[in-house]
Amino acid sequence: MDASRWTPIVAAAALLGGCAYMAERTAPAKQASSTRTEAAQRADALFWKTFHDGDYSGIPKAMDAVKGAYLQAPNDAVSAAHVGFLHVWRIAERARLDAVSPSITDDSALARRYFGEAVALQPSEARYQGFLATTMLAEASIHKDEKLQRRGYYAMLDAVDAWPEFNLFTAGYVMSNQQPDSARFKEGLEMQWRTIDLCGGTAIDRRNPNFSAFMRHETREGPKRVCWNSWIAPHNFEGFFLNMGDMLVKAGDWATAQKVYANAKLSSTYGEWKYRDVLDARIAQAQSNVAAFNAPGRGRASGDAVMMVQSRFACTGCHQQ
Repeated sequence: MDASRWTPIVAAAALLGGCAYMAERTAPAKQASSTRTEAAQRADALFWKTFHDGDYSGIPKAMDAVKGAYLQAPNDAVSAAHVGFLHVWRIAERARLDAVSPSITDDSALARRYFGEAVALQPSEARYQGFLATTMLAEASIHKDEKLQRRGYYAMLDAVDAWPEFNLFTAGYVMSNQQPDSARFKEGLEMQWRTIDLCGGTAIDRRNPNFSAFMRHETREGPKRVCWNSWIAPHNFEGFFLNMGDMLVKAGDWATAQKVYANAKLSSTYGEWKYRDVLDARIAQAQSNVAAFNAPGRGRASGDAVMMVQSRFACTGCHQQ
């Protein structure tokens, strides 16, 4: 066969490939909207009411409103992020469902897509960065995609650098699903300790982690505002210590976990938190929950306690009013 006959074909293919690459690279990037539509503002109100009410069954209605607003103005970073949040909420609290369909995993892919849009439109928003990284990690876990797993992990580290008070918790929460003897779980637990130190302004005594001395630092301003409760997350403080206690129990350190759980009661709005009974049960059952949190195949079906990240309040534990 005359190899010279193939030379023009190969050259043409290379040229076309180069043209496609250049065409994509030189395409204008989406620009974020400077204003928001009335539909977006109405959808925001429904989104927050649904979320703050803990109305899991209301997700489809809220999703229609928020996605409709996004499609009307696809340059709106907030609407894109709210779509992502709803998909995350639906898959995160799937324990609420009577039966979980395999198609629930589609929410992970869609959440990643919309958080990707939010980050592209508002790259300086570290919260969007953190949630994009978590959805990358979730999707990688579903598809057993090691490349995506590594990309998501390093994207999460970048998000932590951008806003450690927020994304140390975000990263550690995702890692709480790992095996307790794994490097990732241990790293995630360490991230929770680092969050406490950052929020308190100094290293806490890990043998006696009483946060009461640091309550004077409570603020509604600056990067440390996410250490406390807010309108967005009315019980963020309580939810943080519930999850961290769960992680310590899973690691086998149930005695320290009891002290960490107790910090949730320092919140001035603890009496309004809907998961007080859960916390009391956690403290009382910390030792026996070591086995429950580590036993595969147990949990919702058998009536055993499950970690916050696998529960019916994986999101609403912090966000429900």
